[in-house]
Amino acid sequence: MASNSCLVMRLVSASVSVAKRAGTIVRDIRSKGSLGVVEKTGKNDLQTEADRKAQRCIVASLTRRFAGIIVIGEEELPKEEEIDENLIENGYSEEVDESECPEALKDVNIEDVVIWVDPLDGTKEFTEGTKYLDHVTVLIGVAVNGKPVGGVIHQPFYKFDTDSQTYVGRTMWGVVGLGAFGFKHEDQTQGKRILTTTRSHGTEAVQETLRAMEPDEVLRVGGAGHKVLLVLEGRVSAYIFASMGCKKWDTCAPEALLVAVGGKLTDVHGNVYRYDKDITHMNTGGVVAAYRKHEFYIERVPQSIKDVLPTQ
Repeated sequence: MASNSCLVMRLVSASVSVAKRAGTIVRDIRSKGSLGVVEKTGKNDLQTEADRKAQRCIVASLTRRFAGIIVIGEEELPKEEEIDENLIENGYSEEVDESECPEALKDVNIEDVVIWVDPLDGTKEFTEGTKYLDHVTVLIGVAVNGKPVGGVIHQPFYKFDTDSQTYVGRTMWGVVGLGAFGFKHEDQTQGKRILTTTRSHGTEAVQETLRAMEPDEVLRVGGAGHKVLLVLEGRVSAYIFASMGCKKWDTCAPEALLVAVGGKLTDVHGNVYRYDKDITHMNTGGVVAAYRKHEFYIERVPQSIKDVLPTQ
């Protein structure tokens, strides 16, 4: 039982435990080999049994423990009359529970909160064998009055070894005003401008924007959570996606961690996204995320691209 009196800290504490449980579900389904893949809007927008079951676990676990909490998940699933008790996770994170609540978050009420969930970010990579499994993440973001203030990123296949089929797995969490934990930031760019972007949703607008940045290298990887992790760890300079496509559940948790360490995630106009319960799910203005020098990348986005991407 969590002892922290701060609602946000209790939510993040519970979310760490729930995300790990969801990661176990994802691994178990993959190990059995029957992924249950269906196309939602096309071949690059997939859903698997792991997406469905992990979301049921996350939503059921959080709504049972936090009565009245609003949870918005990526997958549109039929409402179940009975919850499978085997999916309920009741644990908490001792590390989070023992952390100090930031002063600005001490008086948050349940009606101020919206939880944004991507149960399996990087579904396409999940279905493509073992090469891209480390791109897969479980994302749980905590928004208060429309702003992302807490987040959990769980990598179920972190350090996956294709030969031995073994993995380590890791969980990162953060709270704005406190910091982010579970990873180490170390600038690995060696003075180069290294960018990350989509590997499956590229458009001419995305390519034009990347060229305008004059990068030394571009890493095309899967999963918004994974891309922001590359920024957080210092493996890339920025994450650039000058297109519609990302949703609020893709960015809420990663943005919270990035903001917690002094970084920034916005649309291509430099406007921050809001995460209110009634907001449009699509991040209509693309994504620009950077640990430092965020304004530099905003200024380099071509005006022709900004003109066609609406602000929220």
